[in-house]
Amino acid sequence: MGLLSNKIKRDRLKRGDHIYTWRHLYLYAHHGIYVGKGKVIHFTRGAGHEIGRGTVLDPIISSSCPPPPVGTQCQICGDQSRLDGVISSCIDCFLSGGNLYLFEYGVSRAFHLASPRGTCTLAESDPPEDVLHRAFYLLQNGFGGYNLFKNNCEDFAIYCKTGLLVVTVCIGGRSGQAAAFQAAKSAVGSFPLTFLTVRVTGLAVGGLAVGGLAVGGLAAVSYSKYCVSRLASDVGFRHDVVKVPAERLVGLLHLCDPQAAVDSPTPSRILIAEID
Repeated sequence: MGLLSNKIKRDRLKRGDHIYTWRHLYLYAHHGIYVGKGKVIHFTRGAGHEIGRGTVLDPIISSSCPPPPVGTQCQICGDQSRLDGVISSCIDCFLSGGNLYLFEYGVSRAFHLASPRGTCTLAESDPPEDVLHRAFYLLQNGFGGYNLFKNNCEDFAIYCKTGLLVVTVCIGGRSGQAAAFQAAKSAVGSFPLTFLTVRVTGLAVGGLAVGGLAVGGLAAVSYSKYCVSRLASDVGFRHDVVKVPAERLVGLLHLCDPQAAVDSPTPSRILIAEID
């Protein structure tokens, strides 16, 4: 556990832990909440639609629950490859052959920026009983429509752990993976125009070396912009988040009206069945 790897053994898991496993050569990670007795509650799309966008990336980034090998099927879960929404799976089906990692909460800013995207957050975790309540409630009632950038499996797990919801309507989710992508897109997108401007300025003063130094400076500026954007998107850093009970969350349409959840009354708390 730590900066280089968050890998954890199964016998060290505790109920309410936020776990994840990398998919497709570390292109993205799938996240869930461990609820005990080898079971995981997680948020998914059907096979071939993990990104939920209907783009050419769908065949590449396939389901969070890949189909079992031909002629085999999990004796506990069956074939879950076509299921949508919040589901419960055994840990073997959740991992689908991948390694097991523990998502970290309450890390420092320096640790957050030095860690791979989607592996930790500045936000503190709530007690396990609150985490389990949210996970089981959303298993029964859903977590809205899946969206890679605004409402994905990492968003689900972070919400279960913290109860925090971004109140800026339809701006984006809470996940580190989505934040890192958007930050990189912003940093890279701003690079060419700035490069051209400084390059011409460097030539105008009569030095190719000046232009070359400018490129190095721009690379540093772009990386700094990436770090700032990624940090500013973390649910534990941003100021437009509020604590929202799961019962209020369920009625929102695609999670795009979080303020309504803040203002609405709270139904009674559900009883979580004992698993351990």
